[in-house]
Amino acid sequence: MFWEQLKALNLDLFNITSIIDILLVAFVLYRLALLIKGTRAVQLIKGLAVLLVATALSSWLHLYTFHWLLRQTMTALVVALPIVFQPELRRALEKLGGGRFFATPAVYMAEDDRSRTVQEVVRAACVLSRTRTGALMVLERTTGLEEYMDTGTRIEGLVSAEFLVNIFVPKTPLHDGAVIIRGDRVIAAACVLPLTMNADIGKELGTRHRAGIGITEVSDALAVIVSEETGTISLAVEGVLARNLDESTLADRLNGALQLKQGRSLAFFWLRK
Repeated sequence: MFWEQLKALNLDLFNITSIIDILLVAFVLYRLALLIKGTRAVQLIKGLAVLLVATALSSWLHLYTFHWLLRQTMTALVVALPIVFQPELRRALEKLGGGRFFATPAVYMAEDDRSRTVQEVVRAACVLSRTRTGALMVLERTTGLEEYMDTGTRIEGLVSAEFLVNIFVPKTPLHDGAVIIRGDRVIAAACVLPLTMNADIGKELGTRHRAGIGITEVSDALAVIVSEETGTISLAVEGVLARNLDESTLADRLNGALQLKQGRSLAFFWLRK
């Protein structure tokens, strides 16, 4: 009788330990998913998933040469992954060391009022253009910009033309750098963006324009740039810069780009989910 009770106790202990083990693994995976959410790592992981599926299909279809090529690619990626995910790994270690790994994540805001956001951004760009105040406003779409937000100052204020104009007033603490907008919120200001490496960009364009083009090359964001020298308004989309835009043209292009991305997101909602 004693041995039967001991065996039952060990079995219960084993079940409890297994449950705790599964819960810990699930929690770590959940936190990792939150960590990469809103960053370019999501697109990289999708690319890896495509390679894994292609490798399995090539083996099943007996495409020996193509399968060998994919296997060599996967082997090379094992070495390249730490380099590719270096920003995300650095952010993870920083949060773990700073005790923020177990903190409650910020709410990922959706764009509920696209037309109002565009209207306020356009109005701010026109005011800044008239006063010849340099500005760089980035509108996030599906590719997250968390790593660039971390380089600036968190604000998370409601988008308004007056707010944006005030940020870019010369000699104020946040005027130097980019503003990143997510939905109807200004998430961060004074952010540092990557510069474009395109050699075909005109030499008359300064750092602000090159940063605006650069962020659209590494993400699907939109960048509205106001020149400090001439006051001209430009819009960068997918590495292409449109210059000398007026108020109506800028509004039309912003609305068109955001509507296109929203439509595509709805079309692939179930796939992304």
